Amino acid sequence: MRQMEFKMEREGLLTVGQEVEVTESALPTSYYYTITPAVGMSKNYQAYERLKSTHGIVREINQTDRGFYTIVEFNEEE
Repeated sequence: MRQMEFKMEREGLLTVGQEVEVTESALPTSYYYTITPAVGMSKNYQAYERLKSTHGIVREINQTDRGFYTIVEFNEEE
């Protein structure tokens, strides 16, 4: 299992245990992931860190001084 953090702009968009789908986008030297439909965005990842799965489960939702963050768990053993 692999966990990734996604930044959300507001609360109430996801619930713990919810299944989500992500899309991968390419930058010139890295990749980033977006929970569809545009609910949250990941940090940039290098090519060797790319996800192998596009479906995950929301494990945590946290509020910090910098905004809302969610932890999504992906099964990459498939």
